[in-house]
Amino acid sequence: MKKNRFIYKTFRRKSIQKIEKKMKLLGTNYKLNVYTFLTLRLVLAILIFGFLFTFSKYNFIVAPVLTVLFYHYFERILLDYQIKKRAKKLESEAIFFFQIVNLTLESSRNLKYAVEITSNNVESELSDEFKKTYTEMKLGKSFNEALNDMKERIPSDSINSIILNLTEASIFGNSIIATINNQIEYLQDKKLLEIKEIINKLPTKISIISVLFFIPIMLLIILGPVLIKYLI
Repeated sequence: MKKNRFIYKTFRRKSIQKIEKKMKLLGTNYKLNVYTFLTLRLVLAILIFGFLFTFSKYNFIVAPVLTVLFYHYFERILLDYQIKKRAKKLESEAIFFFQIVNLTLESSRNLKYAVEITSNNVESELSDEFKKTYTEMKLGKSFNEALNDMKERIPSDSINSIILNLTEASIFGNSIIATINNQIEYLQDKKLLEIKEIINKLPTKISIISVLFFIPIMLLIILGPVLIKYLI
């Protein structure tokens, strides 16, 4: 309670809710909580400001500017970057996960059973999220309510689209096999494009490495004898 009072007295409710929303997107296994994050960022910002103000030559300019930059990028590095990284990981896992769901659906025709069997037999972070969904169902939530809550923990629009389709299939009882196959194909194409993008960037990276390392070495080899003669 004291922690909650400190948070709500120090920070705006809107800021707290924004951080809480982002932390949900980092999944059930994320250890840092809202109180720890906000307190750590505030304390570090104060320490950085105090250090720069004390030891920097242009303290009136450097201290506030660098502290504001730290305050902003602390959230981007610890939350935004990790959310993007997790989204890619989940999308990669989703291809295999939903392929198994489809295979199970073809044999059982029971959506809840297919998802539960898959999540219990496939080891992945996406499986852990579905396991949490089924744990919430045991505590009293309906299948659709648990799936809607799960969407708040998933940072991928593609996976959330599949979850929405699962919800609709549960309500209306329609077949979802073809829909999931389409989503799997989309995720595969998306992953392929990401790989192509990485490959296309390789020549630029290699050129930069060549400029920084190989050209100075070549110059040293070519000019070495001349320098040696000059020094002798």
